[in-house]
Amino acid sequence: MEMWNGRKKAFTLSYDDGVESDRKLLDIINYYRIKCTFNLNSGLIGDGSSWKNKDFEVRRLPLEGVRELYAGHEIAVHGTKHLAPPGLGEEELKEELLGDKERLGELFGTEPIGMAYAYGAFDDRTVDYLASIGIKYARTVWDSMNFDLQTDLLRFRPTCHHDNEKVFELLDEFVNKPGDEPRLFYLWGHSYEFDVNGNWERLEKICERVAGRDDIFFGTNKEVLLN
Repeated sequence: MEMWNGRKKAFTLSYDDGVESDRKLLDIINYYRIKCTFNLNSGLIGDGSSWKNKDFEVRRLPLEGVRELYAGHEIAVHGTKHLAPPGLGEEELKEELLGDKERLGELFGTEPIGMAYAYGAFDDRTVDYLASIGIKYARTVWDSMNFDLQTDLLRFRPTCHHDNEKVFELLDEFVNKPGDEPRLFYLWGHSYEFDVNGNWERLEKICERVAGRDDIFFGTNKEVLLN
């Protein structure tokens, strides 16, 4: 069975929040020609806000230039103000999810059809609402630790976070193990975590493990999940 332009393996990235550290992440993944989906908060980008994580100050991106910055990658919903959907009232939920979808569409000139749950928080009501507004997939924060394709895309489980202690073991298995079934490696995280932990070389090593291989399809979340 061949899934992605004649390939049986696919690799994708998913990064959240729209912060200054995305600039360095993009420099690295663009060099290796790896695609990413960026999950953004339309009500926070450009507001000048920042917060401390350990000793690192995480800063939101300005509005100016974001369309050009993320060119070639996918933009997806992450909530207008990064609120946890469960417990929101009807109008609050609409503003947080549909509002984010509409504003991101206006800002980037393309309709978002994907999402990552803020704080990984969701319930059945959230899932039903996302389906009603045209969201086709939504990422959770529960690592699956495998490469299996999934049918419940609105409760999608990524392979692992980039700081998972078994990420390189999983990458070696993904790259080297032969198999007849389609295999998807879906990596997620926040770009500022590389600054907080001082380990940008980790991303470089991850990219080096997979980049340039003819048997792997490199696509955005939309391209690999909705092929």
